[in-house]
Amino acid sequence: MALILFNKPFQVMCQFSAHASRPTLADHIPLPGIYPAGRLDADSEGLLLLTDDGLLQSRISHPAHKAAKTYLVQVEGIPGRGQLERLQLPIDLGDFTTLPCKAVRVEAPQWLWPRQPPIRERAAIATSWLSIVLGEGKNRQVRRMTACVGLPTLRLVRIAIGPFSLASHPLMPGEYCSVSPALLNFPAD
Repeated sequence: MALILFNKPFQVMCQFSAHASRPTLADHIPLPGIYPAGRLDADSEGLLLLTDDGLLQSRISHPAHKAAKTYLVQVEGIPGRGQLERLQLPIDLGDFTTLPCKAVRVEAPQWLWPRQPPIRERAAIATSWLSIVLGEGKNRQVRRMTACVGLPTLRLVRIAIGPFSLASHPLMPGEYCSVSPALLNFPAD
């Protein structure tokens, strides 16, 4: 049973099949028979778990196991206390309501790589960084949450899933490594 940590670059599709205009996982990971356990949209970067075991893939991705996912989010603007409090409460996004989460303002870590291409910058509008920790992860959820509180996302980097993080497993974009699935420490069924 294999468990792979991969640092997904910006604009890479979370699929192994060919895409008409963008690179895919197959362009970075030459290992047969592995599949992503969860996804990141093309505009997001960072940690992705892959495995060759269908049961493990299901357990990693299933919301019942609530593996915390930590995101570094560069937003347009400087968050006020009220905006940070709103991010932490359930937010009605129309098609679903988020679960409570943790959201704090942080400095960009020194180990964070520059994005290629760089984000757009406007001289008159400051940017800041947030750390958001979710127990769920629905399509474009973090981007929708920050937009809802008036802080549009400029850059989104998932830096941790459960016990695995890019701080403890330093991988540059496009790099991967193998880790022990036992580290996930799922409870017995």
